Amino acid sequence: MNRESLVYYSNWLQEYFVDKGMNLDLAVLLNTIINAILVSVLVILLDILVRKFIVEAFKAFSNKTRTTYDDFLIKSNFPRFVAHFAPLLAIWYLTPIIFSEFPLISTILLGGIDIYLIVLGILVFRSVLRTTKNYLQQKERYQDKPLESYVQVLMIFAWGIGIFAVIYLLTGDSIKILTTFGAASAIILLIFKDTILGFVASMQISINDIVRIGDWITVSKYGADGNVTEINLATVRVQNFDNTYTTIPTYSLISDSFQNWRGMQEAGGRRIKRSVFIKQNSVKFISSEEIEALKKIALVKPYIEHRQKDIDSFNKKLDPSSLDLQINGKNQTNLGVFRKYIDAFLHENPAINKDMFLMIRHLAPTNMGIPLEIYCFSYDKRWENYEYIQADIFDHILAAVPYFGLEIFELPSGVDFNMDVPKG
Repeated sequence: MNRESLVYYSNWLQEYFVDKGMNLDLAVLLNTIINAILVSVLVILLDILVRKFIVEAFKAFSNKTRTTYDDFLIKSNFPRFVAHFAPLLAIWYLTPIIFSEFPLISTILLGGIDIYLIVLGILVFRSVLRTTKNYLQQKERYQDKPLESYVQVLMIFAWGIGIFAVIYLLTGDSIKILTTFGAASAIILLIFKDTILGFVASMQISINDIVRIGDWITVSKYGADGNVTEINLATVRVQNFDNTYTTIPTYSLISDSFQNWRGMQEAGGRRIKRSVFIKQNSVKFISSEEIEALKKIALVKPYIEHRQKDIDSFNKKLDPSSLDLQINGKNQTNLGVFRKYIDAFLHENPAINKDMFLMIRHLAPTNMGIPLEIYCFSYDKRWENYEYIQADIFDHILAAVPYFGLEIFELPSGVDFNMDVPKG
């Protein structure tokens, strides 16, 4: 149906009312109101039918394709938004005809339709972005990327362009718009300070690969200690190990220091670094009888025998009479043998990664004794299993200490100070 036919039918009621003797102005008003009601009903029906058709067509198409992209399009309401264009364009086309006698109303309605078309276009764009984000998050290579940040950045640009277009439609002067935006830039920067900082931080985080979704991070300033579940333009969401959530400003990961455990998770093991404190007065040279007793410990027997041969060879060069005092010659110590025992024990432990650094060392003596530090890496990096491995190692070490004539330092408790108190 061409435009002339539509104009003819839209004025039919007006001519009918005039033929019946009605005042022309009243006939025009009634004709316009009735036409507006009829068109509104038709447009609503058209919107329902077109939406149902497009949604069902998308579902049918989606069921026949292997890709999941179209499934995400449906979930993001893409077909519904697209379906709104048909009735909206129908209104846009019919409005000048229906309100031909009321140009001001026609102009206002057309302006409103243009604005809604811009908003609808932005909503369709947002739907496509969300669909793309959800689709890419299925891919393993994108699961740890801050896709939400990119979506938010693009949406900010889309809304900015949309607002610019709306203002241009309302004013019709692009120079004024640019001048207004320039004058308002200081206010805009103040209002969107966090957004701008977040945008810059998101780019740096992504480009420099500082944090990924799924990383275990510790941010003491904000009390965060857990896995990153979401990175968006303004915040980073962390699920702590007690199942609480902490929200951190995105730019704080650039401006403040934090700990990212990804390196440990990607490495061949998780570090064990802990000390036991040996009482200094329990350290001593060991006698030949004690050496024979310690040879019964299978893990340390080869070391004792090899070491004793070197000691005996050295001591033969000394005056035999001086060897009555152990300090005059070379001798093994119970702490040295114990240190070698721990080293052999860890090398035999299947839970310890022997390809990574492994060391047993003394630290500087303290008022709590001599720290004997165990430094190694467990194969299993999962927190619970890691703690079990570490506990098993130190359970054994603490239980083994007395076999070497050593003592663990421990601050005395109330029971240690108990003394017999005379009666009376």
